[in-house]
Amino acid sequence: MLDAPLEPTVRPISGPEELDLFCRLSYVLDHELADDLASGRRRPDWMWVALRGDRVLARIAWWSKDGKEPLLLDFFDLDDTLPEPERGEVGLRLLEAATAAVVPAGAPRPEYGRYIPPDWREDPAARDVVEARIRVMERTGARMLVERLRLEWRAGTPVPADSGRLRFRPVAGREDLLALMAPVMEGTLDAHGQQDLASGLSAREAAEKQYDEELANYSTPQEWWRVAELPDGEPVGFVIPARNSYNPIIAYIGVLPAQRGHGYIDELLAEGTRVLAGQDGVERIRAATDLGNVPMAKSFARLGYVNFERAFDMVWDD
Repeated sequence: MLDAPLEPTVRPISGPEELDLFCRLSYVLDHELADDLASGRRRPDWMWVALRGDRVLARIAWWSKDGKEPLLLDFFDLDDTLPEPERGEVGLRLLEAATAAVVPAGAPRPEYGRYIPPDWREDPAARDVVEARIRVMERTGARMLVERLRLEWRAGTPVPADSGRLRFRPVAGREDLLALMAPVMEGTLDAHGQQDLASGLSAREAAEKQYDEELANYSTPQEWWRVAELPDGEPVGFVIPARNSYNPIIAYIGVLPAQRGHGYIDELLAEGTRVLAGQDGVERIRAATDLGNVPMAKSFARLGYVNFERAFDMVWDD
């Protein structure tokens, strides 16, 4: 009779000195871990492994802006050479033990996000990896919120000159932008915006939440932010070029409902791209849009952005 495999040891890493151990499984964000730990965006007690001897069977980690509270579960990897159901059982044990230790009692679980290959459904090996992680999350009550396209503009890609159809001015402050964000929220195709509205927030409250929790935290100049207007001063929309902790990004683009259908989205994206491409040393600009937001995806494609990756987000409703 074959001996049953030993129960894995589940624990957080002891500190940066165990980063090599954590990286015995791999993921596309591994190169960011050392700097995240040094800067306080991650903490060793938020980075857990499941071990059998010195073999890493699974790992999990959360990210934050400042190390105060976990905001995103963005690492969850399994040893994909393990057979099922062992692979799933090890992952579930790690997920539940680490979540109980990292997420404060009574607090909502942070969203789970993962980057995945753009053709993951067509590649049997990639599909197995993706679906194995989704199955474990679903066993804990998570549901799929959205799949997204990850996009990249690369230095040397032509950027259209300003057509002159719109005139652009800097955002004049929080209220100036919120007055445009609120109507854009109505009828939004963005899954996170739809989730905020479904939770009972008004369009104005959802806009305030996005501004305060995301846009206000970018350290790059708000002078980069642009409002687009028709020549007579009537507002059309806005674009938020910024830089996060890792890359220059197009953080947000919005076209007012009354102005949709005129191709203004391309001009907003081009203006945001020009702002970022004009900064020193910019080799790439990152952006993302929901798979279901077809007009936005087509605009990025027309401007030469490459769909280099996808991502999905899962959430817990209780």
